[in-house]
Amino acid sequence: MILIHKAIIINEGLSFAGSVLIENGRISEIYKGEVPSGILDRSTVINAEGMWLLPGAIDDQVHFREPGLTRKGDIMSESRAAIAGGVTSFMEMPNTKPQTTTIDLLEQKFELGSEKAYANYSFYMGATNDNMAELRKVNPKEVCGVKVFMGSSTGNMLVDDKKVLQSIFAEVDMLIATHCEKEEVIRENIAGYKAIYGEDAPIRYHPLIRSAEACYRSSAEAVELADKYQTRLHILHLSTEKEISLFDIKPLSEKKITGEVCVHHLWFSDEDYSKYGTRIKWNPSVKTIQDRDALMLGLLKDKLDVIATDHAPHLWEEKQGGALKAASGGPLVQHSLQMMLELAKSGKITKEQVVNKMCHAPAAMFKIHKRGYIRKGYFADLVLVNPDKPYMVDQSNILYKCKWSPLEGETFSTTIEKTFLNGKLAFDNGVLNDIKGERLLFDR
Repeated sequence: MILIHKAIIINEGLSFAGSVLIENGRISEIYKGEVPSGILDRSTVINAEGMWLLPGAIDDQVHFREPGLTRKGDIMSESRAAIAGGVTSFMEMPNTKPQTTTIDLLEQKFELGSEKAYANYSFYMGATNDNMAELRKVNPKEVCGVKVFMGSSTGNMLVDDKKVLQSIFAEVDMLIATHCEKEEVIRENIAGYKAIYGEDAPIRYHPLIRSAEACYRSSAEAVELADKYQTRLHILHLSTEKEISLFDIKPLSEKKITGEVCVHHLWFSDEDYSKYGTRIKWNPSVKTIQDRDALMLGLLKDKLDVIATDHAPHLWEEKQGGALKAASGGPLVQHSLQMMLELAKSGKITKEQVVNKMCHAPAAMFKIHKRGYIRKGYFADLVLVNPDKPYMVDQSNILYKCKWSPLEGETFSTTIEKTFLNGKLAFDNGVLNDIKGERLLFDR
């Protein structure tokens, strides 16, 4: 037995002093007062006085680059980085090489997960213009969702056939997660900037090329299709104020259409391109301060539902160039929880809301079996945070295979001290232990 003793437990909207007992990989008891002496005597006691105890974060959108793109990252390297950052479960995207667009390829990816993942894992099935027969075979109890690119991104998986889109929304009986950017708008914008700059458009024009209008028009189309066919729709990495109008304020359990915000869209704005350059080039793009603030307000009002990363590592040389040449995407999964806790300390969101949007909401939204909360009987995926120990991001502590971060030089006021995965101590004061994750299951 392991007893995490005298922590500040942050869970289900409350923060309170307490202790958590772990047995056989599960949470067996939560103590709000004194712990019985018999339990103390029989347990391995971890003194957590002054520390915050959170459920492990669940990231519903990562690109770990395996198979086929492992020069950038792989399941082992990126999941270990996740564990060091307090992210205990991840859902990985299908735009690898080969793309995960058949049941056979999906099962091969799950085999890779069982061999290499140091966090709990699931993988999306990818939609294309011609794989409806494969999509119909997906088991919703064993797979997190189907990913649809409704705007070009990496991997050449754009679904631009309207009849196919309608069929996907009408016939796929599980969560559909969409990347929404309108391809026609982006192409027109690219043509305009190429006419002026050729291939060397400065990075500051990226949010005007991958524009707010491109995002809104595609998201609106997705919502219209979901409303028509009563589809379970989840729109990924929302980046604009205008898109928030597409979502309702209602309990998560009553929503058919949900929205995700990524940490970089809450942390950076277009004013930061002059400082960070292509290090903050993502698709969808980082946009205005007004957009950033509106996204945070959307979370606080429960119009938007989860916080994730869209973790997408590239080699440093691939990030060179301007708005049209540099690769889009960056690594964030090791530091996303610290980023959000820093925003909580600055008063932009509460730490209880951070836990809700990074732990509880993804568990509830995807119906993940017994994870995402500190509850008796749940898997002991837990994170101990020291709220008063500064942590600076630098080359010595970056665990991504690509070995860079857009946050290098940033000092957070919190440190991830320990991460427990399925009741085992997977990360301890900077040291990663050889603890493997488990396949996520879904109560659908």
